[in-house]
Amino acid sequence: MAPRLVVIGNGMAGARTVEEILSRGGDFDITMFGDEPYGNYNRIMLSNVLAGVEDESGIFLNDLSWYADNGITLHAGRRISRIDRFAKQVYAEDGTATPYDKLIIATGSRAFVPPIPGIHRPGRGYHQGVFAFRTLDDTRSMIRYAREHERAVVIGGGLLGLEAARGLQNHLSHVTLLHAAGHLMNTQLDAQAGAILQRSVEKLGIEVVCDAMTTEILGKHQVTGVKLADGRVIDCDVVVVAAGIRANTDVAAASGLVVERGIVVDDQMRAPDEPDIYVVGECAQHRGETYGLVAPLWDQAKVLADHLTGRDPQAAYHGSRIATKLKVAGVDVASMGLKESDRADDETLVFSEPRKGIYKSVIIRDGRLVGATLVGDVKKVAFLMQAFDRGLALPEDRVELMFDLGGPPAEVSAAELADDAQVCNCNGVTKGTIAETVHGGCKTVSGVMDKTRAGKGCGTCKSLVAQIVEWAAGGAVEEDPKASWYVPGVPMPKPELMAAIRRYELRSVSSVFAKLVPGGEEDAKSKMGLASLLKMMWGEDYIDERDARFINDRVHANIQRDGTFSVVPQMKGGVTTPAQLRRIAEVAEKHAVPMVKLTGGQRIDLLGIPKETLPKIWADLDMPSGYAYGKSFRTVKTCVGSDFCRFGVGDSTALGIALEERYQGIEGPGKMKLAVTGCPRNCAEAYVKDLGVVAIDGGRWELYVGGAAGAHVRKGDLLATVESPEEVITLTGRFLQYYRESANWLERTYAWVPRLGIEHIRAVVVDDAEGIAADLDAAMAASVAAYRDPWKERAEPATPGQFRTSLPLVVLPQVPVR
Repeated sequence: MAPRLVVIGNGMAGARTVEEILSRGGDFDITMFGDEPYGNYNRIMLSNVLAGVEDESGIFLNDLSWYADNGITLHAGRRISRIDRFAKQVYAEDGTATPYDKLIIATGSRAFVPPIPGIHRPGRGYHQGVFAFRTLDDTRSMIRYAREHERAVVIGGGLLGLEAARGLQNHLSHVTLLHAAGHLMNTQLDAQAGAILQRSVEKLGIEVVCDAMTTEILGKHQVTGVKLADGRVIDCDVVVVAAGIRANTDVAAASGLVVERGIVVDDQMRAPDEPDIYVVGECAQHRGETYGLVAPLWDQAKVLADHLTGRDPQAAYHGSRIATKLKVAGVDVASMGLKESDRADDETLVFSEPRKGIYKSVIIRDGRLVGATLVGDVKKVAFLMQAFDRGLALPEDRVELMFDLGGPPAEVSAAELADDAQVCNCNGVTKGTIAETVHGGCKTVSGVMDKTRAGKGCGTCKSLVAQIVEWAAGGAVEEDPKASWYVPGVPMPKPELMAAIRRYELRSVSSVFAKLVPGGEEDAKSKMGLASLLKMMWGEDYIDERDARFINDRVHANIQRDGTFSVVPQMKGGVTTPAQLRRIAEVAEKHAVPMVKLTGGQRIDLLGIPKETLPKIWADLDMPSGYAYGKSFRTVKTCVGSDFCRFGVGDSTALGIALEERYQGIEGPGKMKLAVTGCPRNCAEAYVKDLGVVAIDGGRWELYVGGAAGAHVRKGDLLATVESPEEVITLTGRFLQYYRESANWLERTYAWVPRLGIEHIRAVVVDDAEGIAADLDAAMAASVAAYRDPWKERAEPATPGQFRTSLPLVVLPQVPVR
C-alpha cells in the first residue's frame, strides 16, 4: 500500500510541490485540502482579472480534472483545524479525520488588515464597501461592488496595492492610493525610484498620497470615506486593503509546531523534530526569512520533493537571492539585492530621468553586483540578473551595466544562461526545463509553453522563452501547425476549411467533424466557431444543431455569474420613443427585474432574468433582439447628428439606423461594434469602433476600421473617404464580409486589421484589387436576406428544454454524503 501523503493547502506552493513529487515518480496516496472551492489558480494573475485583461478561466493552473487524472483526492472548500502529530491525523472543521504518513503544510498567507477603526462591523465581517485583495472570491466581490460605485481608496502602496489601484480604474471613475511610508514600493525601491514610479502611476490617473496613515473608515451603513492621521478626509465608497500579507500559521501553532513569523523549517523544509511534517511556501520560515514572491517557493518545492521521494536525500534549501522583474500598474520595474548602499567602499551608479519615468541604480561590492533597481527601462535586466545571481564579471566601464554604448547590446544570450537560471518567475520554469522539453521532441514555441507553463503568467518572458527554444532546437524551430487551424479540433486553416466545407457541402457542425477530422472525433471547444462559420457560409441552408451553440446563443441572452440572464432589446442607432421606454419600464416592473442599466452602446439592459422567464419578457417587450450576447454585429452608436446639433455636418442618426437595420445580427468571428458620428468632434466615439463613420465637410464621410476602446485601446485606421451614405453602407457590408471570411475565430478587427495591414484591406475592399468585391457584396446580401429575429423562438422553442431553469455558474462546495 502506497504511503499516505496529506497536503494542507491547495494554493500555488502546495499544488506545485505535488507536481514536483509526481514528476519524480513519487508513489503516494495523495489527499489535498483547500480553503477555496475550486482547483489551483495563479494568484499573481488576479490583478489581470481585476483589470479585465484576463478571464477567470485563464488563471487556473490545475483544473479539477488534473486531480482526478493523477489519482489525487481533493477536498475543496474544506479547512483543516488541527493536526494530531502523535496519532498522525489531520482534523477538518467538520470533525472528519484523515490519517497521514507524510504531511505537507502549505497554508500560504492571508491579507494583513490593519486594526483601523470602522474597518469591521461586529458580527458582519468587513464594513460594507471594504475588501481585501487576496483571493479569486475577493476579486469577484470587488468587481461586482465597484460597478455600482464611483470612488475607491486603496490602502497600501506596495506591489499588490498598485496592481489593485490600476485594476480598479477599469470599474470606477476615481482611484486614490494611500501609502503609509514615504515612497511607493519601499521594500523594493529606494526613495528616488519610488518617487519616479509615483510620477508614472499618477500619469495613469491614479491619485497617490504617501506618508498617509489611515486612522478611520467612515460611514454608518456603508463606506463614505477614510480619515487620515493629519485630519484629512478622503471621500470614497470602496476601500481595498492591500497592506501586505501574514503567514497562515494558526493550524501549526495550535498543533504544537514551532511558529515565529512563519512555521519554522530546516534546510530540508521539515518542521523541527518532525521527520514526517514538511512546510512549503509563504507560511514557511527558513533561517529567519519568509518569502512573498513565487521564485523562492519553487526552489523550496524542488528541495522538498527531492527529499520526500528519496531522489536526493541530501537536497537542501539555503535560501533565495531575491531578484524580480515585473510590470507594476503598467510600469516596468526590476529589483534585486540591496536597494541602497550600506558601506562606504561600495561603488554606486545612479541614473535618473524623471520626465521620462526612468530610474536606474546599481551597487557593486568587491567587484560583484550586489544590488540593482530599474524603473521604466529594464532592457539591461537579463544581464544584471545573471551578474547578481552568478557573479559574472562586470565590465570595466561600469556605465555599460546601465546602457549599451555604441556596440551590440550586451544582453545575456540564451546560450550564456545557466541551466538553472529562472526564465519564468511566475511559474518557476528554468532554462534547463525548457531545453529538456525541446530535446524531448517538442520544438514549437507554443508547445513548449503549454508543456512547461513558461510565459503563461504575466507574459514578460515570452521573447526569452522563444530565444531559448530556438537555441535548444539548434535553429530548427518548428511552426506549430495548430497555430494556423481555425478551430482547435479541425486540422485546417480557415481558407482550406472553407474550401472543404464547400466541396463536400457540409452544412452542419457534426458533418464537418465526421468528414474532416480523423476518426470523426468531435471537439466541444470547436463547435461554436464552426457554427458561426457555417451559418455565415450557408445562410438559410445551414443545418442548426443546438448543442453546437454556447448557452448565450441557445437562449439568445447573455448569461450572468448567478445563472440569470441579461436582456438587451434593439434600439436602432440608440434612438427610442416614449412608448418604447414606457413599455420597457412596465416590463421591468411586471417581472421585478433586479436591475435596469444603460449600456455603453446606447441601449437599455435588463439584468437578472431567469432563463424560464425569457420568453415572457420578449413577448411583453415585443421588440427585436439587440444581440448583446453573440459573436455578431452588435450595435451602431450614434450622436445627435445634423438634425439638432449645431456642429453636425452629416445625419449620423439616420445613417446609423440604416446600417443597423441592414446588418443586424450578422454572425462573425468576433463581436462587431459600430458607430456613426455627425462631425469630427466624435461624440459617438467612432474612431475606436470595429467600424466607425465620421461626417466631414462637403457631405462626405470617413470610414475608420479596427478601433478598440476596451482593455486594449486603438484608434481605427482610415479605410476610405466617400461621397454618400449609400457608399458607406456598401463599403461597411464589404468590409465586414471580408473580415468574416478571413479573420481567425475570436479575432477582433483591432487585431485583424493590423495583422493584414490597412493598405491590403483598402486594396481589396475599396479598390477591388483581387476582383472579389462583387462576391463579398453578394455573400453579405445573402446573409442579410437570411436574417430571422431569434426572439421569435418565444412562441416555438427550438428544443423542449431550451428555457428550462438553469443552474448558477458559480461552483459550490460539494457536501459529503453521510
